[in-house]
Amino acid sequence: MANLTITVDDEVLKRARIRSLEQGTSVNALLREYLISYAGDVPAVHAMKELIEMARKSSSGSGKEGRIWTRDELHER
Repeated sequence: MANLTITVDDEVLKRARIRSLEQGTSVNALLREYLISYAGDVPAVHAMKELIEMARKSSSGSGKEGRIWTRDELHER
């Protein structure tokens, strides 16, 4: 695993440390999670992108060309 050095304003880092402690984590862990997510290597991010792509390609739906439901059908018990 590689190390990364960044420059951050002292006050920003102080607030980030306080907030991360309140969340039971560390600034390092938060930055690592953010970079993993940003890079797109998180399985949930990949799954979400696939779902969005499938929804775009789908011809199903409601509206002009899709299914129109009546109020009674939506509230049928």
